Amino acid sequence: MARPASTHIELGLRQNWRQFTLLVVINAFVGGMVGMERSIFPQLASEVFGLTAQSAVLSFIVAFGLSKALANYYTGVLANRYGRKRLLLIGWVLALPVPWLLMLAPTWGWVVFANVLLGLSQGLAWSSTVVMKMDLAGEKDRGLAMGLNEFAGYFAVAVAAFFSAAVADAYGLRPYPFYIGIALSVLGLLGTWLLVRDTGRHMQAEQTASAVPLLNRPFWQTSWQHRDLGSVTQAGFINNLNDGMLWGILPVLLAQRDFSLAAIGQIAAVYPAVWGISQLFTGKLADHLCKKNMLFWGMLGQGIAMVLLIWAREYWTFMALSAALGLGTALVYPTFLATIAEHTNPADRAHSVGIFRLWRDLGYAAGALLTGLIADWLGILWAIGFIGVLTVLSAGVIEFRMRCREKAGHTCIPTVEPAPEALLQQT
Repeated sequence: MARPASTHIELGLRQNWRQFTLLVVINAFVGGMVGMERSIFPQLASEVFGLTAQSAVLSFIVAFGLSKALANYYTGVLANRYGRKRLLLIGWVLALPVPWLLMLAPTWGWVVFANVLLGLSQGLAWSSTVVMKMDLAGEKDRGLAMGLNEFAGYFAVAVAAFFSAAVADAYGLRPYPFYIGIALSVLGLLGTWLLVRDTGRHMQAEQTASAVPLLNRPFWQTSWQHRDLGSVTQAGFINNLNDGMLWGILPVLLAQRDFSLAAIGQIAAVYPAVWGISQLFTGKLADHLCKKNMLFWGMLGQGIAMVLLIWAREYWTFMALSAALGLGTALVYPTFLATIAEHTNPADRAHSVGIFRLWRDLGYAAGALLTGLIADWLGILWAIGFIGVLTVLSAGVIEFRMRCREKAGHTCIPTVEPAPEALLQQT
């Protein structure tokens, strides 16, 4: 006879370390699916399919960003209704055909379609693991939980980017680099199906003790109206806008400066590697330091590093700037999610995370479109400089719009804007 499940729910990383660790591993598989194509796609576009215009080459990032953004939003909307695990499973099912399509694609249109599926898969799977880890962690260690989540995902991006470039350099652009994706998608699907448990009851347990009021207009408040949530959302949009630019343009810039495919893979991998590893520390810092300050310095650092790419020529200069970009992104990525969680009721959390991730990943599409147009019109260096300046301006929005009040000398007090109906009731 099956043993009945325990009705006692505890929040915290220590209390839920088995499921949390499993979700960290699952999210590493999710990140690896993106990494397998991150360092080799511009070469695939030009050498296999004969594409030369940057706007055409970057079309796969536009497809990926749009589909991932929509999947993020609907994951947030549907998570409470259908369960986190079910959406995670659907995400892995959508990932299964992606590496096969990339290996066998007869035209670039098939590659773009594969990235639509990959974007849908990433939105469902990554958003589900984010929300599930928030559910398990509770309030005390949520920044650390997000740091571990993003570390796993983006370190896996770096590892897969490095190995796919090395395999492509040794054996060709197709089919061998995409064998990585076949293994990751199968392992992710089986691990989720057999081992992962849904975390909806953890969310319900936290909701009973939460003092944060519900949002009455979640989409508009998360998008812009709430000073803190809106500041985070615009920064997330700009962050992924510049990441979309780096994804598509950095390998092209390095190829123009006569770096080998192996060197391009190494430089492209340093950015997500530093980004991933540093989040082990920056996520925990978000539990103790003012989140506004971390977001400001992270966005400012990214913007400056991108502008400096214009003058870079040597291998080690590119490596240093790639590492600086990774560190700046590591300061903001787990802090984005921890801030969203801090300013929302547990019942709103999945929805607000989905809205934030909708806008954040629309940045991929915007970045690829904007970069492609500027690069084709004025050149790659103008595109890099323009996106770098936009990132610095985003840091300015954080500085002048967000609030950070100190408590006990170092942590931020949540500053929640109640709904107008709540204000009327108080008066």
